[in-house]
Amino acid sequence: MTQEARRRGGPGEQAVLLVAGLADVAVGTLGSALGVVRGLARRSDAAELVSEAERDLTARGRLVLDRYAAAPPAHLEILARHALARRVGEGG
Repeated sequence: MTQEARRRGGPGEQAVLLVAGLADVAVGTLGSALGVVRGLARRSDAAELVSEAERDLTARGRLVLDRYAAAPPAHLEILARHALARRVGEGG
């Protein structure tokens, strides 16, 4: 066993270290977010900022759904449209 492998420990220890690292990042991010929220609550235009944030999140949600939920058009449908366009272009 190499020195690096001994220092890392087994898979269980590795998983615990990863979870602890993720928890630390989450706590740090949450602390920063709470500081921002406290600062926003002190502003006189907080309601307007919340409304703007809601519109922004709604628009982002639409973009995500459009990107991932929209099924591409069926292949045969595309071929049928091309054939129809060709017939109309040829005059009949």
